[in-house]
Amino acid sequence: MFGKFSSKRLTIEHSSQSERIRRDSFGMFDGYDSCSEDTSSSSSSEESEEEVAPLPSNLPIIKNNGQVYTYPDGKSGMATCEMCGMVGVRDAFYSKTKRFCSVSCSRSYSSNSKKASILARLQGKPPTKKAKVLQKQPLVAKLAAYAQYQATLQNQAKTKAAVSMEGFSWGNYINSNSFIAAPVTCFKHAPMGTCWGDISENVRVEVPNTDCSLPTKVFWIAGIVKLAGYNALLRYEGFENDSGLDFWCNICGSDIHPVGWCAASGKPLVPPRTIQHKYTNWKAFLVKRLTGAKTLPPDFSQKVSESMQYPFKPCMRVEVVDKRHLCRTRVAVVESVIGGRLRLVYEDSEDRTDDFWCHMHSPLIHHIGWSRSIGHRFKRSDITKKQDGHFDTPPHLFAKVKEVDQSGEWFKEGMKLEAIDPLNLSTICVATIRKVLADGFLMIGIDGSEAADGSDWFCYHATSPSIFPVGFCEINMIELTPPRGYTKLPFKWFDYLRETGSIAAPVKLFNKDVPNHGFRVGMKLEAVDLMEPRLICVATVTRIIHRLLRIHFDGWEEEYDQWVDCESPDLYPVGWCQLTGYQLQPPASQSSRESQSGSSKQKKKAKSQQYKGHKKMTTLQLKEELIDGEDYNFLQGASDQESNGSANFYIKQEP
Repeated sequence: MFGKFSSKRLTIEHSSQSERIRRDSFGMFDGYDSCSEDTSSSSSSEESEEEVAPLPSNLPIIKNNGQVYTYPDGKSGMATCEMCGMVGVRDAFYSKTKRFCSVSCSRSYSSNSKKASILARLQGKPPTKKAKVLQKQPLVAKLAAYAQYQATLQNQAKTKAAVSMEGFSWGNYINSNSFIAAPVTCFKHAPMGTCWGDISENVRVEVPNTDCSLPTKVFWIAGIVKLAGYNALLRYEGFENDSGLDFWCNICGSDIHPVGWCAASGKPLVPPRTIQHKYTNWKAFLVKRLTGAKTLPPDFSQKVSESMQYPFKPCMRVEVVDKRHLCRTRVAVVESVIGGRLRLVYEDSEDRTDDFWCHMHSPLIHHIGWSRSIGHRFKRSDITKKQDGHFDTPPHLFAKVKEVDQSGEWFKEGMKLEAIDPLNLSTICVATIRKVLADGFLMIGIDGSEAADGSDWFCYHATSPSIFPVGFCEINMIELTPPRGYTKLPFKWFDYLRETGSIAAPVKLFNKDVPNHGFRVGMKLEAVDLMEPRLICVATVTRIIHRLLRIHFDGWEEEYDQWVDCESPDLYPVGWCQLTGYQLQPPASQSSRESQSGSSKQKKKAKSQQYKGHKKMTTLQLKEELIDGEDYNFLQGASDQESNGSANFYIKQEP
């Protein structure tokens, strides 16, 4: 979506005049290093229509834009308008009693609007536009903004509480265990995945200063100490090796800005109170520390916003796999979109509770008419016409599959292969091609557990990373699940093919491309539980076989692990849920595991035909060269530590 960008470098000239200009451009308050400067000429504003009363001399003076402001200590010299609730300097208020911020508020106090205004204050609504005098005083305007900011924080806290996890914090989880997280660049489908650039440790940003006694929102420079997905561990500039006030935040959050943003926006830069005594001239300190440093690009927040715009909208109609009968699709309607994830409600669901979750790039959803075009089974809806407001999704919005040539040697019905079981994603099973569809799609069945009517066949594209040639598991030291009821163990493909009179699908028909994905064993991420796709959980990469990842859900047994492709849209960077407002499931505790393990294990043994999860199908996959009747040597597969680069899994034996 976007080209890569490089972090903006800060360069500062050292001539006296330019240094003064650049110092001012940091947006710092002079009061911390120049309180002794003459301020008599700036005690009033040329734009003010009324004079401001003299300010108490015991308060810290802050000089900015030619005017002198005083930040009160929070108690003395403050007043609150009894009408609109505006907080400001007492001396700037109207009347001798200083009860109101303006004449209009004084007159309105006794009117019929008094009760409504007070109610608005209690509800946290912003003040009215009647405070004309306060609008003329920059200090009071800032104080009012601070009051609104506090109200906003409270509202945000309530919002986050709905999707927060009690007792779990990614920052604490990573710090306490020295974990590493998969970088954002591993997730091309995620926000900023293709334009993350070289954001890394030591990049400087401007963030709110929480170590400050001022009543208004102020900022300070911080450096990235550690990155974990979208989350960054930050340290305020000036703390050197002191980690006492380090804090985690989402680097794509609205309060994170490139250096220079405060100056451009007129926001104050104020050093933290804990280290305020360390330097007398903080501007000179910043000039020295920021020369040659990196910061975010100036349009970073814009790119974040643009990368979180999604083309799918509610009321769009799609064809999606029928979770009760894998062999067919049904029409569903987009109910909601969260971070590119779609909640689809089957169109014929009467109470709109029969739903299915998937990403907009999932291979399980298609445009209306897709099933008919390739010969796939389709359940016709009882609804004879579209409901009002519903419309077909444009075909170009769906993920594109790799074009294949079916005119020459191609897959045939009855050929054997290995495939990830969509009803038990922790296993790779012996499978058979049951039907060849158009455009490279195949209907696959798991040997030994197929329904008589074929209702559990599932559709994979020929380039899918979830299907493999015969022998893939053996050479990569993965346990292959034999057909149910097959007693001749250990399972040997040669014997099985002879006994069943079958042939293996030619290796050259599989896609063997392996992208430079960047994953490493042990990396943390957020992953969809594909057996319950509405859930996104804390997870770890435990194995890497070329492009195939073994995903472990933290706190759960290995039997719940899932095989996932490295380009699956069901994997996300650490912090994705926080960024998009999605609910993240924390690692399971011992008690929750024990309470759920009984029923879950029973379901696994029974192998229900209801499909809740996704089949992993994307466009870059494993392609081999195995021709029936010829002899081959198997090349040892990549170890768990290998993750990148193309690889040939099989080599034809030369005569």
